Amino acid sequence: MEYEFIQDAITGEAKARFFLEHEVVGPWIEVELGNDSVKLAQLLTAIDNVEKGNKSEVVITGHEYSVAISKGDVEIHSNASLNDEEPLSEMLTVDHIHYDNNDSAACGIEDFRALLLSWSRFTNNL
Repeated sequence: MEYEFIQDAITGEAKARFFLEHEVVGPWIEVELGNDSVKLAQLLTAIDNVEKGNKSEVVITGHEYSVAISKGDVEIHSNASLNDEEPLSEMLTVDHIHYDNNDSAACGIEDFRALLLSWSRFTNNL
Protein backbone atom coordinates (compact mmCIF):
# COMPACT_ATOMS: atom_id res chain seq x y z
CA MET A 1 0.00 0.00 0.00
CA GLU A 2 1.59 3.24 -1.16
CA TYR A 3 0.62 6.53 0.42
CA GLU A 4 1.84 9.90 1.59
CA PHE A 5 0.65 12.36 4.20
CA ILE A 6 0.77 16.07 3.52
CA GLN A 7 -0.30 19.30 5.21
CA ASP A 8 -2.72 21.38 3.15
CA ALA A 9 -0.86 24.64 2.48
CA ILE A 10 -4.02 26.74 2.82
CA THR A 11 -5.98 25.14 5.65
CA GLY A 12 -3.13 23.39 7.48
CA GLU A 13 -5.22 20.21 7.67
CA ALA A 14 -3.60 16.80 7.37
CA LYS A 15 -4.31 15.07 4.05
CA ALA A 16 -3.72 11.48 3.02
CA ARG A 17 -3.02 10.45 -0.56
CA PHE A 18 -3.18 6.78 -1.50
CA PHE A 19 -2.31 5.22 -4.82
CA LEU A 20 -3.80 2.58 -7.11
CA GLU A 21 -6.42 0.33 -5.57
CA HIS A 22 -6.18 1.94 -2.12
CA GLU A 23 -7.42 5.42 -3.09
CA VAL A 24 -10.54 5.17 -0.92
CA VAL A 25 -8.37 4.93 2.21
CA GLY A 26 -7.36 8.60 1.88
CA PRO A 27 -10.86 10.04 2.18
CA TRP A 28 -11.71 7.46 4.84
CA ILE A 29 -8.78 8.42 7.06
CA GLU A 30 -9.49 12.14 6.61
CA VAL A 31 -13.28 11.95 7.08
CA GLU A 32 -13.77 9.14 9.56
CA LEU A 33 -10.58 9.22 11.63
CA GLY A 34 -9.11 12.69 11.28
CA ASN A 35 -7.58 13.76 14.62
CA ASP A 36 -10.03 11.78 16.76
CA SER A 37 -8.01 9.88 19.39
CA VAL A 38 -11.17 8.03 20.56
CA LYS A 39 -11.76 6.60 17.08
CA LEU A 40 -8.09 5.71 16.80
CA ALA A 41 -8.27 3.81 20.09
CA GLN A 42 -11.48 2.09 18.93
CA LEU A 43 -9.79 0.90 15.74
CA LEU A 44 -6.64 -0.31 17.53
CA THR A 45 -8.77 -2.13 20.12
CA ALA A 46 -10.79 -3.78 17.35
CA ILE A 47 -7.56 -4.99 15.72
CA ASP A 48 -6.35 -6.41 19.05
CA ASN A 49 -9.70 -8.14 19.68
CA VAL A 50 -9.63 -9.80 16.27
CA GLU A 51 -5.98 -10.83 16.53
CA LYS A 52 -6.48 -12.32 20.00
CA GLY A 53 -9.51 -14.26 18.79
CA ASN A 54 -11.95 -12.41 21.04
CA LYS A 55 -13.98 -11.52 17.94
CA SER A 56 -13.94 -12.99 14.45
CA GLU A 57 -14.82 -9.67 12.81
CA VAL A 58 -15.45 -6.09 13.83
CA VAL A 59 -17.36 -3.70 11.58
CA ILE A 60 -17.19 0.01 12.33
CA THR A 61 -19.71 2.06 10.40
CA GLY A 62 -18.92 5.73 9.97
CA HIS A 63 -20.73 8.61 8.34
CA GLU A 64 -19.40 7.97 4.84
CA TYR A 65 -17.24 4.84 5.11
CA SER A 66 -17.24 1.52 6.94
CA VAL A 67 -14.31 -0.62 8.04
CA ALA A 68 -14.48 -4.41 8.44
CA ILE A 69 -11.60 -5.91 10.42
CA SER A 70 -11.20 -9.69 10.26
CA LYS A 71 -8.41 -12.11 11.11
CA GLY A 72 -6.56 -11.77 7.83
CA ASP A 73 -7.43 -8.38 6.48
CA VAL A 74 -9.16 -5.04 6.69
CA GLU A 75 -11.70 -3.80 4.15
CA ILE A 76 -12.82 -0.22 3.75
CA HIS A 77 -16.00 0.53 1.80
CA SER A 78 -17.89 3.68 1.04
CA ASN A 79 -21.31 3.37 2.62
CA ALA A 80 -22.87 4.19 -0.75
CA SER A 81 -21.35 0.99 -2.19
CA LEU A 82 -22.92 -1.02 0.63
CA ASN A 83 -26.35 0.46 -0.07
CA ASP A 84 -26.57 -0.90 -3.63
CA GLU A 85 -26.46 2.49 -5.28
CA GLU A 86 -26.70 2.48 -9.05
CA PRO A 87 -23.33 2.16 -10.79
CA LEU A 88 -22.20 5.00 -13.04
CA SER A 89 -23.65 4.93 -16.53
CA GLU A 90 -21.39 4.20 -19.49
CA MET A 91 -21.58 7.88 -20.41
CA LEU A 92 -19.66 8.72 -17.22
CA THR A 93 -16.79 6.37 -17.89
CA VAL A 94 -13.90 7.22 -20.18
CA ASP A 95 -11.50 4.80 -21.86
CA HIS A 96 -12.69 1.92 -19.69
CA ILE A 97 -11.82 3.79 -16.49
CA HIS A 98 -14.67 3.33 -14.06
CA TYR A 99 -14.70 6.03 -11.43
CA ASP A 100 -16.93 4.01 -9.14
CA ASN A 101 -14.26 1.31 -8.73
CA ASN A 102 -12.59 3.44 -6.06
CA ASP A 103 -15.25 2.79 -3.44
CA SER A 104 -13.49 -0.03 -1.59
CA ALA A 105 -10.03 -1.24 -0.66
CA ALA A 106 -8.45 -4.04 1.33
CA CYS A 107 -5.12 -4.51 3.08
CA GLY A 108 -3.48 -6.72 5.64
CA ILE A 109 -4.23 -6.16 9.31
CA GLU A 110 -0.58 -5.36 10.18
CA ASP A 111 -0.33 -2.85 7.33
CA PHE A 112 -3.54 -1.23 8.60
CA ARG A 113 -2.19 -0.98 12.15
CA ALA A 114 1.04 0.57 10.83
CA LEU A 115 -1.00 3.02 8.76
CA LEU A 116 -3.06 4.09 11.80
CA LEU A 117 0.05 4.63 13.89
CA SER A 118 1.79 6.56 11.11
CA TRP A 119 -1.26 8.80 10.65
CA SER A 120 -1.43 9.34 14.39
CA ARG A 121 2.22 10.39 14.51
CA PHE A 122 1.75 12.67 11.50
CA THR A 123 -1.25 14.40 13.10
CA ASN A 124 0.45 14.44 16.53
CA ASN A 125 -2.42 12.38 17.90
CA LEU A 126 -0.57 9.67 19.78
